[in-house]
Amino acid sequence: MKGLKRLERHSRDMKFRLLAASSAAALAIFGLGGFALAPTANSAHLAPVAAHPADSGHAQAKSSPPRMLENGAPFSFADLVERVSPAVVTVTVEQQMKPVQAFNPEELPEPFRDFFNQFGQGGGEGGRQFTAPRKAVAMGSGFIIDRSGFIVTNNHVVEDGKKITVKLPDGREFTAKLLGSDQATDIAVLKIKSDKPLPSVEFGDDHAVRVGDWVIAVGNPFGLSNTVTAGIISSIGRDVGNGPYTDYLQIDAPINRGNSGGPTFDLRGKVIGMNSMIYSPSGGSVGIGFAIPSSTIHDVIAQLEAHGRVARGYLGVQIQNMTPEIAQSLGSHESKGAIIASVVGGGPAAKAGFVPGDVVLAINGKSVEDSRDLTRRVAALPAGIKAAFTVVRGGTQKTITATIGPRKEERLASNAGPEENSSAAASTGEAMGLGLAAVTPQIRRNYNLDDHVNGVLVTRVDPESDAADKGIQAGDVVVSIGNKSVHTPQDIKSQIEGAQHSGRKSILMLVDGNSGQRFVALKIA
Repeated sequence: MKGLKRLERHSRDMKFRLLAASSAAALAIFGLGGFALAPTANSAHLAPVAAHPADSGHAQAKSSPPRMLENGAPFSFADLVERVSPAVVTVTVEQQMKPVQAFNPEELPEPFRDFFNQFGQGGGEGGRQFTAPRKAVAMGSGFIIDRSGFIVTNNHVVEDGKKITVKLPDGREFTAKLLGSDQATDIAVLKIKSDKPLPSVEFGDDHAVRVGDWVIAVGNPFGLSNTVTAGIISSIGRDVGNGPYTDYLQIDAPINRGNSGGPTFDLRGKVIGMNSMIYSPSGGSVGIGFAIPSSTIHDVIAQLEAHGRVARGYLGVQIQNMTPEIAQSLGSHESKGAIIASVVGGGPAAKAGFVPGDVVLAINGKSVEDSRDLTRRVAALPAGIKAAFTVVRGGTQKTITATIGPRKEERLASNAGPEENSSAAASTGEAMGLGLAAVTPQIRRNYNLDDHVNGVLVTRVDPESDAADKGIQAGDVVVSIGNKSVHTPQDIKSQIEGAQHSGRKSILMLVDGNSGQRFVALKIA
């Protein structure tokens, strides 16, 4: 089971695992990326619809809560499970593993090289060894959302699959076709053909669930088909660091490898999520699982139906969360919203007039909570539409109207920046625990700085300073302070003195580093 280690996904020093199980190898973990879809004449059926009566012998009763066994006794999930489990399927994926490059015997020390050449296997091309191609099988779960045979599962379950087989609880097997997928949200849609209408389930409203509500998870952990577990919603809107488009439902119903793609049901038998990941130090369930909310699944399927692909809006900015310290440095007591760290030259935001330091409070009149909220809201807007952004700039609130562009997932935010001030003095200095130097042509060459980076270079950081605590490192460049460009250490000192005279306890710096531009609020000593 060595391949199962490839299912590990690390985030925030915690070990997350995708849940697809495999007897020979595991599928690759998902990440931000593109999507794949071959539009078909049946694409109109991709949208989730209400459950239809199935002609397969499985009655689908009206939604009702679990029955009480006896007065005062715990209730039973049996009626619910009997109704929904026929629509939960096993997904088996066959893969052709690529040849794996081993080693070159010529790289061995002489005695071992001679031994290998005499008794070892023959060398491959150029003496390089390769393992023979081999097949691998992975297993996961899925659920039927339409009686004609449309199935939802995780993208990481079926990604790179050569053959996909779907098995129903009644024993029937079908070869499935991958109709569409979205790596960014880890959602895929399959289609099978059946002579009879199939049992199906319908989506519920994940926004209506509360922490503490009962849920049940149905799937095929470790290949054990039709396994049911129960638990509660442990948390809502959980960010586990797997992309900006999904806030997960956290559940404590035990789920394990093979549960990937299986549904999470509420007590009415409605799908409110899709089991996708677990947090586990050991690989098994420890009671912390994560499900993609049904609203996210529904939106992705609707995009696949409408466009044949998942299209996301693009603004062209690099953003970060407001913090109390950043808000205080801007003279505000409100820490909601997202602050613009940089603007992509020529992008929709640049054309609309956004500048670094703008704080976005709302889109089309609806409040923005944080940077993730802004990312999702912009991504949900279709390209070409005009959107009104409420921003605060220099303490004044204003509205900026931008035309949303199409997002390309490989596009990265960057900032062209102002032209280098060749007359800036080549001086050094210190401030707030930072060693500083103007970015001169010589400094640019010595530190291998990009041409677009202009400001004051951080040459060293006092490990006991607030700057060190905030993650500023030697090699970072201070672009601006208080939304005013700086070119020499004296510029920084002047801005600090001005902030002190105005009674500020912290000052806002725009810093350009390895991870791009970000705002940092530093305490004024």
